[in-house]
Amino acid sequence: MEEGLSVIDFFAGAGGLSLGAYRACFNVIGAVELDERAMDTHIRNFPKTKHFKVDLASILPEELLRQTGKKEGELTGIVGGPPCQGFSYMGHGNEHDERNSLFIRFFDFIVTFKPAFFVVENVLGILSSKYDGIRTKAFTKINKEYEILDPIKIRANEYGAPTTRTRVFFIGYNKEQINGLSVNDFEKAKIPINEQISVKDALAGLPKDISQMSNGLGKITKKDISTVGKHKKSFYERIFDMIPADVGNKEYIERYKKNNIVSGCLPTKHGEEVEKRNVALTYGQQDIVSKSVRLDPDGFCPTLRAGTGPDKGSYQAVRPIHYELPRVITPREAARLQGFPDWFDFQPTIWHSFRQIGNSVSPIVAEKVLSVIYHKLT
Repeated sequence: MEEGLSVIDFFAGAGGLSLGAYRACFNVIGAVELDERAMDTHIRNFPKTKHFKVDLASILPEELLRQTGKKEGELTGIVGGPPCQGFSYMGHGNEHDERNSLFIRFFDFIVTFKPAFFVVENVLGILSSKYDGIRTKAFTKINKEYEILDPIKIRANEYGAPTTRTRVFFIGYNKEQINGLSVNDFEKAKIPINEQISVKDALAGLPKDISQMSNGLGKITKKDISTVGKHKKSFYERIFDMIPADVGNKEYIERYKKNNIVSGCLPTKHGEEVEKRNVALTYGQQDIVSKSVRLDPDGFCPTLRAGTGPDKGSYQAVRPIHYELPRVITPREAARLQGFPDWFDFQPTIWHSFRQIGNSVSPIVAEKVLSVIYHKLT
């Protein structure tokens, strides 16, 4: 990794974009996050990154730049996923949601930091015509200095993650520092259909009988990646290994490496009637009561939802049902389906873990996107 190729992750959450950036050979020198639990997860997995628990609506861009220790133009990239709730089709799609202003605010920091490139991720709903004004106001701040690509819709399974999670990426670059970056570059990063990872492949080796795992720890059986096809080998390498220097919780990783112990195998207790309904579901069918969908082992996981934060009542999001067992998936299974490695250390509770996983960018997708930019830089 080159020290000079540095990025800051805004609205960093658990760190899906951060891990993708590290694996794409960038150095994540800073992470900005206001949520205390998400910050805790990011710190334990990125202990060498400088963390800023600040409200971007309140801090001046010049002050944050000073705190990073960087000067104008020294940063290679800014990445981030501003709050999407106000834009989401799953929500109310409220153009007056106060969180929507943070999308515009993100671009104030680009103006001040002057990075070589930026990557902004959000839900497809932000492309709705009723948000034209928000996007225009944001892009107008920087369109004299940056070439802004047309919005890129990325479906995660087409880039190597086992989920259909589809998001839009806004990517811009300084025309004097990067030459010839195009939407087609990202299209070419897609993997062939026959190399995409199914739910069954993604969950291979994770413990299934978790009913008595009160501490959430389970022992995995590592699939012998030397005997699988090339595309599966690539996925398992990212699940089992590929730990960037200075990344990860050393104590947790040591236990994982020595004993194949993972966290997040927390059981959710279902009543007998619920289990009967779950068993009766066909693959892809939704339970009429819980609204949970039974996973198809040969298909992809639908978009994992985050649930609500404390300000909205702390409601747990609906979770998919395991394709083989009459229960909803565990946090560790959700992490696999989102493309997070087994050595990534999440929160010790189901709610916080699922909320952070559901809010995150798949590290596999992030790595693909940022690798395209890295090669244009180098």
